[in-house]
Amino acid sequence: MSKKIIVDCERMRYPNTGLYHFCLQLGKALKNQVDPEDEIGFYLPKTEKDVFGAGNKFSTHNSMHKYLFPNTGNVKLWHCTYQNSNYFPYRKNIPVVLTVHDLNFLYDSNQNKERTDKLLKQLQRKINKANHVVAISHYVLNDLEKYLSLEGKATSVIYNGCNVDDSIPIENPEVVYDKPFLFTIGTIAEKKNFHVLPPLLKGNDLLLIIAGIEQSKAYKQLIIEEAERAGVAERVVFTGAITENDKKWLLSNCLAFLFPSTAEGFGLPVIEAMYYGKPVLLSRCTSLPEIGGDCAYYFDNFDPEHMRNILENSLADYKKNLPFEEIKTRGRSFSWETAAIQYLDVYRTLLT
Repeated sequence: MSKKIIVDCERMRYPNTGLYHFCLQLGKALKNQVDPEDEIGFYLPKTEKDVFGAGNKFSTHNSMHKYLFPNTGNVKLWHCTYQNSNYFPYRKNIPVVLTVHDLNFLYDSNQNKERTDKLLKQLQRKINKANHVVAISHYVLNDLEKYLSLEGKATSVIYNGCNVDDSIPIENPEVVYDKPFLFTIGTIAEKKNFHVLPPLLKGNDLLLIIAGIEQSKAYKQLIIEEAERAGVAERVVFTGAITENDKKWLLSNCLAFLFPSTAEGFGLPVIEAMYYGKPVLLSRCTSLPEIGGDCAYYFDNFDPEHMRNILENSLADYKKNLPFEEIKTRGRSFSWETAAIQYLDVYRTLLT
């Protein structure tokens, strides 16, 4: 059996998450770009064992692999695609590439110093096992350099690609909204900062569509309370998890895409909205200015009046200057093909 480069995709156990789509899109792009002599295999959950085609798996994920790892005799390189993975080969002669997506716990006000220090130590141990560390933005790399020791290890910044597949026509979803709407998507959790959005509906007839799985019932309730306080609760819609088709429909039909997150290593939904040339309004927190660049509009703070002014001025600027082609170009410049080529270059530096 020939030796394989193995890409750890065990996080595909969790559909409708950014990590699921990171593994899916990178895996597909790697398969399209890889040379025949650099065979790619995947460590996958049982539910997704054939997602990259039959015969492309290294082993089916099992939680017991944390304690008794599968045989790695046919492995020549291991790519750990998530910094908190518990699945590493035991053999020290197998080069390891580690992708770090964020250090969001540093910006979580609910984390105490003891918990933060523990998480930093856990990540340091993963970094110590790696031969090459990849950050998904310069912001993340800066955090790594500031809070952890990279011990002179090789590092790279490799941006995520855009997930939109426009080869499949968009069909109308079950619910088609008959009013102009603002759209956001992400896990319903405190770091997404969605509770600052309902006041944007005051003084207009817009809807706010919030899509994503519910991680925190308490935080969803806070969003509802903010909507009630602003007198707009009937115009805030929670969709829960949505299909790729429905996401594309919402992105392509929204009046604007809003992403006020306070903790992002990259922010995939931002470039997906840009793919459709939509006005994108972001916080200035963490990596978002790096990803949105000059083609996004920004909230300088989360004061409701300031945010309403930014929304109004941004929509007016978009209507006047019609920058949708520049926005589309920005969104489409983030390519999984490019990411795959860059990852393959990293793999080859460790195999030569």
